[in-house]
Amino acid sequence: MPLPVTSLYTGFFLLLMLALAVNVVRLRMSEKVSLGDGDNRRVRQAMRAHANAAEYVPVVLIGLALLELAGVAVWMLLLYGSVFLVGRVLHAIGMVQPRSVTRMRQLGIVLSWAVMLTMAAHLLVLAFGSL
Repeated sequence: MPLPVTSLYTGFFLLLMLALAVNVVRLRMSEKVSLGDGDNRRVRQAMRAHANAAEYVPVVLIGLALLELAGVAVWMLLLYGSVFLVGRVLHAIGMVQPRSVTRMRQLGIVLSWAVMLTMAAHLLVLAFGSL
């Protein structure tokens, strides 16, 4: 299988995105909201948790694939993917809590951003080294 590490994390993130989507639908049904958030705070939080993951996950998977294609060590790819996955799960759990800002959400975004920054630097070093 080409890009096995990226494939592994794509599978995990597909499951995360599905869980977040199911949560939105579940809340819409229980709160009787057909479209949008119906001005319902819980539905809006669930929608934002799903949308936030949809904003971050694709670009990191692209970065992971590029690093894997560049021949970066598997352990490093697994580290990037695992820390980012933990960060996104913590962030998603924190986003659907009754309070708007939680420690889980904060830790989740710090882990996510740390991976994104590190991967960006890694990609830039590889790219400039190849020019």
